[in-house]
Amino acid sequence: MMIRLPAALFACALLLPAPLRAFEITEITSPGGLTAWLAEDDSIPFVGLNIIFEGGASLDDPARRGAISLMASTLEEGAGDMDATDFARAVESLGASEEFNVADDALIVSARALSENRDEAAELLRLALTRPRFDEDAVARVRSQMLAVIRSEETDPSAIAGKAMARTLWGDHPYASPINGTSDSVAALTPDDLRDAAARVLARDRVLIAAAGDITGEELGEMVDLILGDLPETGSVPLPDEARFMGEGGAEIIDWDSPQTVIRFAQPGLPIDDPDYFAATIANHILGGGGFSSRLMDELRERRGLTYGVSSGLSNGVYGQSWGGGLSTSNATAGESVRLLRETWAAMAEGGVTEAELEAAKTYLTGEYPLRFDGNMRIAGILAGMQMIGLPIDYPSFRNDMVEAVTLDDVNRVARERLDADALSFVLVGRPEGMEEEAGETASD
Repeated sequence: MMIRLPAALFACALLLPAPLRAFEITEITSPGGLTAWLAEDDSIPFVGLNIIFEGGASLDDPARRGAISLMASTLEEGAGDMDATDFARAVESLGASEEFNVADDALIVSARALSENRDEAAELLRLALTRPRFDEDAVARVRSQMLAVIRSEETDPSAIAGKAMARTLWGDHPYASPINGTSDSVAALTPDDLRDAAARVLARDRVLIAAAGDITGEELGEMVDLILGDLPETGSVPLPDEARFMGEGGAEIIDWDSPQTVIRFAQPGLPIDDPDYFAATIANHILGGGGFSSRLMDELRERRGLTYGVSSGLSNGVYGQSWGGGLSTSNATAGESVRLLRETWAAMAEGGVTEAELEAAKTYLTGEYPLRFDGNMRIAGILAGMQMIGLPIDYPSFRNDMVEAVTLDDVNRVARERLDADALSFVLVGRPEGMEEEAGETASD
């Protein structure tokens, strides 16, 4: 129900980018005027389809936070003349799958079907998106499941830290509040609220479409018109405003009875279309994104054994960006961990990286990229995501060239200009020791 963090990447340093040339991406326009990106491949008789509705959970009515998440989770709980059981049986009988997920910036529909059952599966997806039932019993059942998730998060230090950090960074923007809402907001949701939520996000003016597999451009055009043709032309509310980064450094401590402290940290980030983005990506890989080879892992785990793992990353929302990460450590070593993290952050800003670190990072980042394109479903998801963040259709063909073009001077300049240890905001959940000297410290229960 909730997606906030990028998916993990897996490395294969010896793999070359040749697989990216194994398929061609084409843009098609349906008879009804919808555009879609297609990677056609008839080697396996099935098609993967990814549909993104821009805005996602950020389009929630603030008074009904969690409605879009609950609505998306209830789309497959009956549609048209079929109740939840009949609809599930119909999908299963085709050997198809339909998934509906919500992120801050998108409602994501992922579907797959065998070529021989493609039309029937498309009709079921059409019903789910255009004629959802939102039956009282189905809504009550899914709402109960969501409330269980929310209650679990209320006792999970990692979830508590993540929500507190979101409030710190994003103020009154939807990014600051949980996608799933609160126990109170979700408990009050009705089927009518879900119909309102659907009208906010399920519309043709905010749809992005991608497909991969055994389907031609003409067939895809007909299919997307079938699935989406009956949707409203426009959403009932405008897309969200840009989010203003509100973090001002310092540390918030949330008291939690646990032998360990969960730590989250963040500073301002940069958007994907920033000219410095690839240099920042390489800098981050060296700093905290490269697993055991990263500086943060070396300083905090390998040399001192303060944590099992620590990482950093560039978080790129459509409406706002941050650069941060997290770790867990014992209460007794929390203050030391924060101090060393700040020092490592500052050391890269001041001293930059080495040529050897740069080359190792490039080898990883170019080597792992082709591994993302390992099936029709993933390819369709990548193509839809590219559209959402504004990348050109031929981006996969030159992305690794952009990485290779980054110089040592580029990375060191970006580290110097963009990394700011004093701007790091921290949230600590636990009973951390040694935090007395951290500027801006606050505490809450």
